[in-house]
Amino acid sequence: MEASEQFMDELQRLNALKRYNILETLPDHSFDDATALVSYICEVPIAYISFVDETRQLFRSEIGLNPDIPRAITFSRYTIMDSKLVEIPDTLLNERFRNDPDVTGGLKIRFYAGVPLRTPDGYNIGVLCAADHIPRNLNDSQRLALLIVARHVINTLELSTKNSELASQKKIAERAVAAKDSFLANMSHEIRTPLNAIIGFTELLAGTRLDKRQRGFVKDVQTAGDNLLLIVNDILDLSKIESGGLELELHPFDLKKALRHVYDLLKVKVQQAVEFNLYLDAELPAMVSGDQVRLNQILMNLAGNALKFTSEGEVTIAVKKIEETNDSYDIRFSVKDTGIGISADNLDTIFERFTQAEQDTTRKFGGTGLGLSIVKQLVRLHSSDIRVKSTEGRGSEFFFTITFQKTFQPRQNREQQLVNDIGRLSILVCEDNHLNQKLAQNVIEGFGFEIDIAENGDRGIELLSQHHYDLILMDLQMPLRDGYQTTTYIRQELQSSIPIIAMTAHSLVGEQDRCYDAGMDGYVPKPFKQYELLEAIKSVLKKGPRSAKHQKADLSRIEETDQLKPGWKKEVISQFLEKAPHELEEFKNAVKRGDFQTVLQRSEQLQIWMHLFVLDGLSRHLSNIEREAHQKKFTTETADSMDILCCSMEEVLKNLQQQQNTEI
Repeated sequence: MEASEQFMDELQRLNALKRYNILETLPDHSFDDATALVSYICEVPIAYISFVDETRQLFRSEIGLNPDIPRAITFSRYTIMDSKLVEIPDTLLNERFRNDPDVTGGLKIRFYAGVPLRTPDGYNIGVLCAADHIPRNLNDSQRLALLIVARHVINTLELSTKNSELASQKKIAERAVAAKDSFLANMSHEIRTPLNAIIGFTELLAGTRLDKRQRGFVKDVQTAGDNLLLIVNDILDLSKIESGGLELELHPFDLKKALRHVYDLLKVKVQQAVEFNLYLDAELPAMVSGDQVRLNQILMNLAGNALKFTSEGEVTIAVKKIEETNDSYDIRFSVKDTGIGISADNLDTIFERFTQAEQDTTRKFGGTGLGLSIVKQLVRLHSSDIRVKSTEGRGSEFFFTITFQKTFQPRQNREQQLVNDIGRLSILVCEDNHLNQKLAQNVIEGFGFEIDIAENGDRGIELLSQHHYDLILMDLQMPLRDGYQTTTYIRQELQSSIPIIAMTAHSLVGEQDRCYDAGMDGYVPKPFKQYELLEAIKSVLKKGPRSAKHQKADLSRIEETDQLKPGWKKEVISQFLEKAPHELEEFKNAVKRGDFQTVLQRSEQLQIWMHLFVLDGLSRHLSNIEREAHQKKFTTETADSMDILCCSMEEVLKNLQQQQNTEI
């Protein structure tokens, strides 16, 4: 009765079978060990595992059996209707099977034993069978073994299904990470581009004649712009922290001045009933060597939070020297407030990203929940740790200690050094954004330089071909031909060594290195300050004219082998010239369509060429793409590495072909 009911419930049984996705998820020989074990234990020449769908029997493993057996004449159609082991010692003595075609002819089966493959939810989806050409009886151990192997088959299916589900989930997570990276890249550009104009024009406005009231307004706008930039940087730093691409940049700076600058920026946030204090130890050193930007970021987040969560009382930033050696200072930083405080239950989680101390904190006070997470990571970058003491309703104190190296290099006020001491330059600006074009024109002309503007890379190449320029300021994201492609064309096709400074609103991990690899000489992130741009211009011009960097193969390894095996050099170069373009094209297409497996396969051969011709720089770009293929996600870094790889390989192939033609 039970078997009859299961057979009538065929739809549910088929759904259970489809859930395992057997044809797609399992390798062809995944159950061969199971059938071999059944054949050995039961001492039979025939053993198989099959699954039965609407119209056919799907064999996934078999020994001694033609797998192309239609369901209509198989013994399995009876086994799958049962709930226990079906054993027929002699088929000729069995009324049901004595006239079966596989008994009277065909396989000439005289003995048959089958166990239904039963899912955990009670559906028979297949059979595990043992058969022989002579009559026989199984002993209890053999019957038990059949049942155990059948359970093993189902357990394997369950595990495979769970692994498959985890791999669907993994792809979804990877797509989410890729989407996040893409979002961060686009958001960085879209926010920084107008922010560059806001900060830039405000800086220009501050340099004009203003009355006291107007100057106050301008200062407030500058403060708001700086604060907005800090928020953008917080979000972008998530990407850098997760990829391990965030590093400290150590330079001499005036510690007291930096702390007063943070204090001045935050004063505008102070509520009327709050006293905001900055206490600096009298023994605090004036100059230290460290990362001023990251220190500012830490204190802006901590003190900004304190002011936000304190409606009355006081907020105090206290900085004290606690130890000094011949080479360094240990400086303790503390931010203390009399605000809402943090409950003991939440102290352990406040440094987690996207976490606020209480559920209604975001609604009441706003914020992304990223600040403290980033603060903790930044303090750790300084080989330190941040701690907190807090009482709910009475306030909090965050404190940490950073070791700064001593420096005896005075730091001048760079913002006052807007002095043109390099003569009158002619500069080409490649920039597609109208506001940033206008900003660049005002800043460059303010330096006393001449300027031409190209709205895209193609127009920039056209102007460069027609006029002489001393320097190019290159935006990276432009229509028609982006900054990387334009630079590659200038270096390779025009054979020009003109200094090129990248100007980008992306500012993501590794982008500065990619700019230099592409042939650029300097890098200025947007939004920029005027003195930063002027210093970058002076810096690249001091280097003098650069020799155009050409990608060229190093034949030393090949020539060493050629001495031992004459003709080797000619053969390898010929093979490279013949095969590498096709392999590179297949590799490029695989990247475009997101075919990670093919990318990894093709990259193996390309890496061999890189090794033979000592193309270490290109090998690093290839490794970048391989790494992302292993992670099953391609980002903007992939596209950049691909551009550089293709352009450089074309140049290598071109040079080798010319060399071979000359030798012939």
